[in-house]
Amino acid sequence: MNKSLNINGSLIDFSVPMVMGIINITPDSFYTNSRKQTEKGIVQRVQQILQEGAGIVDIGGQSTTPSSVLMSSSEEIQRLEPALNIIRKEYPDAVLSIDTFYSEVARWSVEKYGVNIINDISGGQIDENMFQTVAELNVPYILMHMRGMPQNMQQMTDYADFIQEIIYYFSEKVKLLNQLGVNDIIVDPGFGFSKTLDQNYELMAYLNAFEIFDMPLLVGISRKSMIYRLTKSCPEESLNGTSVLNTFALLNGANILRVHDVKEAVECVKIVAKLKEYNNIG
Repeated sequence: MNKSLNINGSLIDFSVPMVMGIINITPDSFYTNSRKQTEKGIVQRVQQILQEGAGIVDIGGQSTTPSSVLMSSSEEIQRLEPALNIIRKEYPDAVLSIDTFYSEVARWSVEKYGVNIINDISGGQIDENMFQTVAELNVPYILMHMRGMPQNMQQMTDYADFIQEIIYYFSEKVKLLNQLGVNDIIVDPGFGFSKTLDQNYELMAYLNAFEIFDMPLLVGISRKSMIYRLTKSCPEESLNGTSVLNTFALLNGANILRVHDVKEAVECVKIVAKLKEYNNIG
């Protein structure tokens, strides 16, 4: 059965996986080329994301690396406002996702700028009002696995049964969301969040375990440290590793690839789709 999402009354079908392109309205996100703060830079980046074939534009106003400084919701709104204003003027029909763990930011972005999806790295743990807010807004919600806060998450990597604990986390959160009437949920295992290098690869190896939820599965590994720490390189030299892992993810159930490099991710989708025509894989 093909997974689907209701976005603004339109059913989005994931029989062909979708690419989500990243734009960070931040001075401190880990990959420099994703940072855009001028009006011209923002418009050019969104144009590039859409022209290269992404179906969703993911906009972040707050860095979530362990070294980042936590901003308040009002500071985040202040940073996002000029970007959303220009993006909506230039691309009124683009499907936008807002990367926030604040319910205030979620409500403001949906009600003022028609943002289509809420992408919450904290799974509703940082802001206890998030689940209720998403239910009231009636928009799809990206539910990610993380422990703690971005600033301390890498000290929280002890698990009794790693994969099973993450599965349980999602089953509990999905149940709460369903009880509130939220049914359009995207599952994100949270690569790089509260996980060691080895745990990230174990998670990828068992990616098809998340098929149990029968919900769209998002994989976000683009240029992350699980690649460049293994290859002893840096984010700028991690495109090849990103494509390798994205290909593996597509073969193991991924429906959305969240990436910095849209063109290359779209190529991964096309190549894997072609292989599947001849071989019952993935």
